[in-house]
Amino acid sequence: MEIHAKQVRPDVKNRADRARMLISCPDGPGIVAAVSHFLHQHGANIVQSDQYTMDPAGGMFFMRIEFDLPQLSLNLPKLEADFEEVANRFKMDWSLSAVSRKKKLAIFVSKEDHCLVELLWQWQAGDLDADIALVVSNHLDMKDYVESFGIPYHHIPVTADTKKEAEQRQLDVIGNDIDVIILARYMQIISPMFIEHYRNRIINIHHSFLPAFVGGKPYAQAYNRGVKIIGATAHYVTEELDGGPIIEQDVQRVSHGDDVTELKRIGRTIERVVLARAVKWHVEDRVLVHENKTVVF
Repeated sequence: MEIHAKQVRPDVKNRADRARMLISCPDGPGIVAAVSHFLHQHGANIVQSDQYTMDPAGGMFFMRIEFDLPQLSLNLPKLEADFEEVANRFKMDWSLSAVSRKKKLAIFVSKEDHCLVELLWQWQAGDLDADIALVVSNHLDMKDYVESFGIPYHHIPVTADTKKEAEQRQLDVIGNDIDVIILARYMQIISPMFIEHYRNRIINIHHSFLPAFVGGKPYAQAYNRGVKIIGATAHYVTEELDGGPIIEQDVQRVSHGDDVTELKRIGRTIERVVLARAVKWHVEDRVLVHENKTVVF
């Protein structure tokens, strides 16, 4: 099987001087003006700005800014240090990152391949602006396929008796430089210990339009109920099973003529598209989490 080198889109080239800032804070007057004035004082040019307030009187305020700053790699440390004064004044939770610094992904998969294949295809095409550092699986089914992309594949079996040891092995192979973990139909429950290491950085795809049809055989459940739409939900993983902050959802109409096999086929298409969207938005710093909800710019 011939695998071609990953393509790079023209619009993500030559962006060494672009950065992104994410801000969450209590709403109040002067936030936008203060941030804009700060960036202007430091020679930055804002190229995109999005904002949302939950309630102007006492609610939360969210903001995402992209800006260009000449010689960003040299100036970013000072920019971060100087922004502390603004952040403290408005009690901000904030982050600042260079666009050129691609996020590193670890993908977890079991036997079903459709979500993994979609992510690999988008990565190879240059549509997923990230680095897939490794794939972890409790089965060997996808080993040859993944390694044909030059991506390391770690087979770590999991049983009820070895789950704790298996998770420690997973953490060991991931190391300390992974930005986000993607559960691409990884059919294992993640422990609270593991979740704590990657709070709001584990993205799961759930095989229904949550909240509905939890547990096993969701498409059989849907068929038996005679549903008229099916869907999928991408969300961050929390200690509550399938109850974390939702990033993206989608649905498709179905009919009485669709049997379980057809529902699964339709469902797989929705799952891979929804998961890919959620991952793309995360790596582009478009998602802010507040309590158990998300703001997606």
